[in-house]
Amino acid sequence: MRRPFEQVDVFTETPYTGNPVAVVLDGEELTVEEMQRVAAWTNLSETTFLLSPTAPEADYRVRIFTPDRELPFAGHPTLGSCHAWLSAHAPEREQATQECGAGLVQVRRSSAGLEFAAPPLIRSGPVDEPLQEHLAELLRIDRAQIVDTQWVDNGPGWVGVLLRSAGAVLDLQPAPVDLDIGVVGPHPDGTGDAFEVRAFFLANGVTVEDPVTGSLNASLAEWLLRTGQATSPYVARQGTAIGRSGRVHVSQDADGVIWIGGGTHTCVRGEIEI
Repeated sequence: MRRPFEQVDVFTETPYTGNPVAVVLDGEELTVEEMQRVAAWTNLSETTFLLSPTAPEADYRVRIFTPDRELPFAGHPTLGSCHAWLSAHAPEREQATQECGAGLVQVRRSSAGLEFAAPPLIRSGPVDEPLQEHLAELLRIDRAQIVDTQWVDNGPGWVGVLLRSAGAVLDLQPAPVDLDIGVVGPHPDGTGDAFEVRAFFLANGVTVEDPVTGSLNASLAEWLLRTGQATSPYVARQGTAIGRSGRVHVSQDADGVIWIGGGTHTCVRGEIEI
C-alpha cells in the first residue's frame, strides 16, 4: 500500500543543514511493527506517522519512532509533522494542536517558522555526584569543567550538562555513552547566538550525535530560564560540530509557557510503499 511521504528539514533557515524527519502523512491501519520497520529503514533519528486524533481538541495525532523504539514526544518531529500536516490540509492555518504520547502539544507559526509549546518535564532536579563523575568520564573531561547538571527529561530521558563556554562544548570528543546527554555552553556576549548545544545518545548500540534537538532545547530552556542562567528570548546553535547550521529560537510568554521554534522546509515529497 502506498502512502504520502515527506522528508522535512527542521530548525534551519537553509534546507539540508538542519535535522531531517521522515513523515508518513497517512499512518492509518499500519501496525506498530510496520511503523518500526519503516523507521529502521529511513535510519533518521525519527520517523513519524500521522493519524486521526482521538482527543476532540486535536487536529491530528502523531506517533514518533526512532530506528529502534517509539517516543512519546520529540521536538523536531513535532515541527516537521506539523509542517507536513499544515501543507497538506490547512496551509492558511496559523496554529494546530498535535496529539502524541505526551499529550496535546500546541504548534503555531512564528517569525522563525513554526514553534511548539514545550511540554512539562517528567523528571527534573539535581544529578547525584556519582553520576556527575560518570558524565565527566563519558564526555572525556575533568569533573571540574562541569558547571552544573540537571535532569531535564521531557520524554526522551535527557540529563543536561552545563559547561563554561561554547568552545568547551565544541571541543568535546565523547566516549560511547550509555544515557541521553545534552551539553550546553554560552557563547560570548554580542555573537548573536546565546548557547551552543550538543546531544549524544545511544541508538542500536552506537553513540549518535543529533544534529538539532527540539526536545533537548525545550528542557534545557526550562532549566536555564528557571535558574536565571538564560534570559528570554534567545537563540541556541546546534549541529556545528557535525557540519550542520541548526538554530533553535527560544521564547517565554507572559504565562510562563516556553516556545521552541525554527525553520521548516520540505526537501523530499512523494509516496512510500509499506
